[in-house]
Amino acid sequence: MKIGQIVELYPLFGEYDLIAKVEADTYDAIGSIVVSKIRSIKGVKATKTLARVAF
Repeated sequence: MKIGQIVELYPLFGEYDLIAKVEADTYDAIGSIVVSKIRSIKGVKATKTLARVAF
């Protein structure tokens, strides 16, 4: 499955399996991508969202 808003994806070792860099115009859009696309992937049990803003 390809999610166009994921611009970087890295495997991790430890508590988390993957880190995905998601880009969108608004924080609400990121929330929608996480809920409707990422969390709907079979095998995804949980997500954690950390936000970065640019000034």
